[in-house]
Amino acid sequence: MDRRIKIRHIQCFVEIAREGSLKRAAQKLFLTQPAISKTLKELEDILAAQLMTRNRSGVSLTQQGEVFLHFAQMSLASLQQGLNGLEQIGKDASQHIRVGSLPSVAASLMPDVVHEFSQLAPRATLSMTDGPHSHLIDRLRLGELDVVIGRLGAPDTMQGVSFTQIYTEQVEFVVRAGHPLLEAPDLQRIGEWQVLYPPRGSAIHPLIERYLIANGVGDIPNRIETVSGAFGRVYTRNTDAIWIISSGVVTREVADGVLVKLPFDTSLTHGPVGIMARPDAPETPVTQVFHLAVRNALASQHTTPMPPLQAK
Repeated sequence: MDRRIKIRHIQCFVEIAREGSLKRAAQKLFLTQPAISKTLKELEDILAAQLMTRNRSGVSLTQQGEVFLHFAQMSLASLQQGLNGLEQIGKDASQHIRVGSLPSVAASLMPDVVHEFSQLAPRATLSMTDGPHSHLIDRLRLGELDVVIGRLGAPDTMQGVSFTQIYTEQVEFVVRAGHPLLEAPDLQRIGEWQVLYPPRGSAIHPLIERYLIANGVGDIPNRIETVSGAFGRVYTRNTDAIWIISSGVVTREVADGVLVKLPFDTSLTHGPVGIMARPDAPETPVTQVFHLAVRNALASQHTTPMPPLQAK
């Protein structure tokens, strides 16, 4: 957007179009007719386009003006919606949002999201729950959660749920530093050790199943099925277990050298992470602020930001 365009330009243009008259629009905005005419001329000069023509009955939109009016009205509506939301959150200490997050998001993104949210809405309450995909989606459908952030699930698990992608991630095989498999990494040998494996119902379970089949890895009998990040971090660090988990869960541990990624090509498990909600649920000011907190957190982590929400 051209930074020379100010809110007053948009307001004047929309009011003139609404009233069909410079005089009536000036009265509505408590301006003089020369002042509103000058503002319209400034806007047309900035855009290098004629938006309106004068005639005996007042003013009419040009074709370019019709196009610009559509987006100008949307911009003003979004701005008003934001002001209303800010006012409501500032006045109402009872604003509350219930968020479910899959373990990879809870460990990597949510700390920054919560920090951003607390800055934007210090009087609102955020309740956070983590867990496997199926559990969180069930709670979302029941209205016990307002939004869920995590991996896109299988099609049959996403019925009646909207999904807005915010970034992508892949699954990793991680072990403790000094694990014997690091000396000669071989995917075919993972069955020689205990494996922490995503349970059925988790978003990454079908991805891992397909990945292992594609690489000719048979059944892994000695396995513990869990998506618990707290358990996995401690158990993997203290044993020779191999942990199959979304990369976001172990980002910090890998960066600190506590855990090490096995050098397996897991690009086949690459997939979208996003915000899930009930399509019929009204978007409240507090949920809009939460979406803004997510965008800010992604930007601070240098992750591709989610697209801006469209005003409803």
